[in-house]
Amino acid sequence: MCGIIGILGMDDVAERLVEGLRRLEYRGYDSAGVATVHDGRIERQRAEGKLNNLARKLGQEHLPGHSGIAHTRWATHGAPTEDNAHPHIVGDVVLVHNGIIENFKPLRDELIAEGRTFKSQTDTEVVGHLVAREVERGASPEDAVKAVLPRLHGAFALAIMFKSDPDLIIGARLGAPLVVGYGENENYLGSDAIALAPLTQRIAYLDEGDWAVVRRSGVQIFDKDNNPVERPITMSGITGALIDKGNHRHFMQKEIYEQPVVVAQTLSSYLRTLEAKVALPDMEFDLGSVERVAIVACGTASYVGAIGKYWIEQLARVPVEVDVASEFRYREPVLGANTLGLVISQSGETADTLAALRHMKACGVTTAGIINVPTSSMAREVDLLLPTHAGPEIGVASTKAFTCQLAVMAALSANLARAKGRLSEAEEAELVSQLTEVPAAMNAALAHDAEIEGMAHTIAGARDVLYLGRGPDYPLALEGALKLKEISYIHAEGYAAGEMKHGPIALIDESVPVIVIAPSGPLFDKTVSNMQEVQARGGKVVLISDAEGLAQAGEGALATIEMPKVHPLIAPLVYAVPVQLLAYHVAVVKGTDVDQPRNLAKSVTVE
Repeated sequence: MCGIIGILGMDDVAERLVEGLRRLEYRGYDSAGVATVHDGRIERQRAEGKLNNLARKLGQEHLPGHSGIAHTRWATHGAPTEDNAHPHIVGDVVLVHNGIIENFKPLRDELIAEGRTFKSQTDTEVVGHLVAREVERGASPEDAVKAVLPRLHGAFALAIMFKSDPDLIIGARLGAPLVVGYGENENYLGSDAIALAPLTQRIAYLDEGDWAVVRRSGVQIFDKDNNPVERPITMSGITGALIDKGNHRHFMQKEIYEQPVVVAQTLSSYLRTLEAKVALPDMEFDLGSVERVAIVACGTASYVGAIGKYWIEQLARVPVEVDVASEFRYREPVLGANTLGLVISQSGETADTLAALRHMKACGVTTAGIINVPTSSMAREVDLLLPTHAGPEIGVASTKAFTCQLAVMAALSANLARAKGRLSEAEEAELVSQLTEVPAAMNAALAHDAEIEGMAHTIAGARDVLYLGRGPDYPLALEGALKLKEISYIHAEGYAAGEMKHGPIALIDESVPVIVIAPSGPLFDKTVSNMQEVQARGGKVVLISDAEGLAQAGEGALATIEMPKVHPLIAPLVYAVPVQLLAYHVAVVKGTDVDQPRNLAKSVTVE
C-alpha cells in the first residue's frame, strides 16, 4: 500500500511531488505529506484525509526546496492522523515508508530505554530514530542506512533524506517495490513507474534487498550484501498524462466499460484464430508433465483461481488446489515435483502472493503468473509469465483486471488440456470460437446498464445481500458479494446455491435480496430449485440469466437481468459485467466513495 515519490531537482519540487502523489493515490488515501530540504532546514506539510487536503495547505503556504520526498498513506500502525502521516522527521533525518516493520516494538522499546522520544504511533518513526542515532554517532548517511537495514524485519520500501545533505536520497526495498528514475541533471525515486512517468521514462527496478544512493549526478545501487550492482535501465513506456475518467463519473465505471476492449486485447495475444489454436508464451518446461496445479492468490484474484479450478479439472483432468495466499505457507502444503504453482495478481506486488511464490520456488516448484504489470516483482520471478493487458486499473475494486485474468486462465486451461491429450483439434477450435465471442457478449451485457441502475435503489436499502451460483458461477457469486461489500459497505455473502439449505437459508426473509447467477445450461435446473427454496421463504430474488433461463424461471423474481446466450465456459466473463454494474450503482445510490472505498487500498504490499 502507500505511495512514495522523491525528486532531486533543479528547481522547487513540491508541486511535482504532489502531482506524483496524485498518480499514486490509489495506493493509499488516509493521509499525505511532503517534505523538502532547503537552506539547511527540513520543510514539511502533512494533512489527514485525501490528497486535496494537502494540496490546499500547500496552496496557502509555499514549500521551497529543490530536493524532496512525498507520501500518500494507507494506515497500518497508528490511526490516519496528521501526527502519524509521513514524512517523519527525526533530527537530521526525514523519511517515508511503505510496508510494515514487523519487529518495530522491540526496536521502539530499545530506543525509548535510551531516552529517545516518539511523536507518532507508527513503525516508520523507529527507522528514523535508528538512522538518526547512527548519524549522531558520526556515521555518514550511507553508513547509517547500511547499518540499520539488517535490523529491520518485515516488508518495506524507504526513501530517506538528510538535512545536512540536500543532494541525497537513499532508497531501500525489501518485499515492497521501489524504482529509480533517471533524468537530465535530476534523479528520482518512486513506488512504481506510474509515479515517475511525468518526470522520466528511464527507470531501474530495485531487486529484493537492494538499496540505492541517489544524487543528481548519478545513482549507486547496492545489493542486500552491500555489493555495488548494476540494475538495467529500461524505458517504462507509460504516458506522463494523468489517467482520467473521460466521460465517466468514476474510474470504476470507466474500467467496467473498458472490458470488451481490454479482454479482446488480452485474448488476441493468446488466440491464433486462423489456426483455431490457443497459444501461450514460450516456456522452458513441458506443460504436459504437469500433474497438479496449485493456485495462490488474494481477494478477487483468488476467485479467478477458483473458476480456473473448474476449467482446468474439466478440460485437462488435472487436479487443482486453490489457496488464499495469506494461508498458503502456513498450512505447510505438499508440493510435488510435477506441480505447477500458479500465482494471480493485478499488481504483481501483492505481499502475501509474492511470499507464496517464493515459498513455491524454494520448494523447487515450477511457477507461472497471471499478472498485469510485466515489470513487477512476481512477473520477473515466475518461470512463465502469462501477462494480462488490462492497462492501469485505478478503481480500488477490481473489474477489468478480473475479467482479463479470467481470459488468460481460460487460455491456460485449454493449453494444459491440449498438452495432456484431452483436447481434440475440433474441441480446441470450438473453444477458440467461443472465446472470440466474449467481447461482443460483454458489450451486450453492458447494454443493460440503465435497467441495472434502476434496480439499484431496491438493493441499496438492504442491510444484507446474498449471492448464489453453481459451478464456475459460485466463485462469481463470491466475487459479486465482495464487490458489493467493498464499495457500498452492505454486508454481502456468496454461497454455492446447493449449500443454502445447509444453513444460510436461515438468513432468508423479505428484507434480504438474493442475487442468483444462473445461465441456462447443465446446472440451471438445480440452481432454479435452490432459488425457489429462497422464494418460498419470502426472499426477494434478482435473477441474472439469458432469455431461455428467464422464460423458464423469471416469474416471481423481484427483478431480472437478461444476458446474451453464451457457452458455459465463457459465462463467468460475461456475467461478471452485471455483477460489477449492480455493485457500482448501489454504491452510487448510497453516496459512498466508489473509487477509493474506506479502509482499502489498491496494491496490498503488506502481509
